[in-house]
Amino acid sequence: MIEIGIAGKPNAGKSTFFKAATLADAEIANYPFTTIEPNVGIAHVRVKCVCRELGVKCNECIDGWRFIPIKLIDIAGLVPGAHEGRGLGNEFLDNLRQSEAVIQVVDSSGSTDEEGNEVSIAEYDPCRDVEFLKEELDMWIFGIIKRNWDKISRKIVLEKKDPIKFLTEQLAGLGFKEWQVREAVKKVEFDFKDNSKLLELAKALRELRMKTVIAANKADKAPEENIKKLVEKYNAIPTSAMYELTLRTAAKNGYIKYLPGDSDFEVLKPLNEKQKKALEKIREFLKKFGGTGVQEAINRVVFDVLDYIVVYPVEDENKYTDSKGNVLPDALLVKKGTTARELAYLIHTEIGESFIHAINAKTKMRIGEDYELKNNDVIKIVSAK
Repeated sequence: MIEIGIAGKPNAGKSTFFKAATLADAEIANYPFTTIEPNVGIAHVRVKCVCRELGVKCNECIDGWRFIPIKLIDIAGLVPGAHEGRGLGNEFLDNLRQSEAVIQVVDSSGSTDEEGNEVSIAEYDPCRDVEFLKEELDMWIFGIIKRNWDKISRKIVLEKKDPIKFLTEQLAGLGFKEWQVREAVKKVEFDFKDNSKLLELAKALRELRMKTVIAANKADKAPEENIKKLVEKYNAIPTSAMYELTLRTAAKNGYIKYLPGDSDFEVLKPLNEKQKKALEKIREFLKKFGGTGVQEAINRVVFDVLDYIVVYPVEDENKYTDSKGNVLPDALLVKKGTTARELAYLIHTEIGESFIHAINAKTKMRIGEDYELKNNDVIKIVSAK
């Protein structure tokens, strides 16, 4: 399952974002370092289910929307100097190792300083938070490479190893792939006999490995200029995690009809004046920004940043069902460029090993092992098993 880290400084609203996205229990409080251990929960990407395109009815979607699970990791707040052990130190940077990408939750209202302490609205520039996280990650990677550099460079010379392969081995614990190391080395024209560009290399590695979407949180109380600056500079998403949590809780308790990512909601039960006022304020926000931003941030990181697509494996290409007759029972997130045979391996190793061919259920055409899957493909795998 895809794992996405939620990062940022203390008191930016990370735990609220996490709870709104997962409805999992996470401690939320208005002081730094509420999250000590990382919270892990299940969120979902939202996509249009292919059932309507095919003219069939499935039991897996809600009003034509498919919600596909991913894992969110709410990492405790980072403060400047974390790579040197400040605040809660390196352990939280270490939690990013398992994440494919990061949603950075930024307090766009500017009402918390760099340590996460409360200040007046607009007193602090939220752009500084975006930059400090980049710097912390750069210095973290730099520290790891520099610490082992003498050993790395000596082994490359003595054992005549491929320097790219050897450096990849050293960084494997951080989740780096060989192609990322190769590309970073090429980008900064890094010379393995000279360590003067180690920091540049660390930065290039971070840009390739730790791709980030900025959620401009607390947008419900942020000055317009703050939102505008974050959107223009970092393509940030105006977000109110608190509004999303309110809507999801109200929907769970049957007061409203609302799906994550909706741009409006429908009231189902009588409300008191306080509830009416609160929901009307949220509705104004939804109208202004097209949603609370939480679902958009999750979708953007999975589909736009990480380049995933959705495919539907079936056993009956005519009825689009599995062996039990369930219509479109599975929707899988796979990387763009995944082949038919690779899909077979994802379903089961034995199916991959005994792959014969596949069938595009939409066109009923036979496809080979090298066929690159397209978004919303419905695929039957034919194997010897």
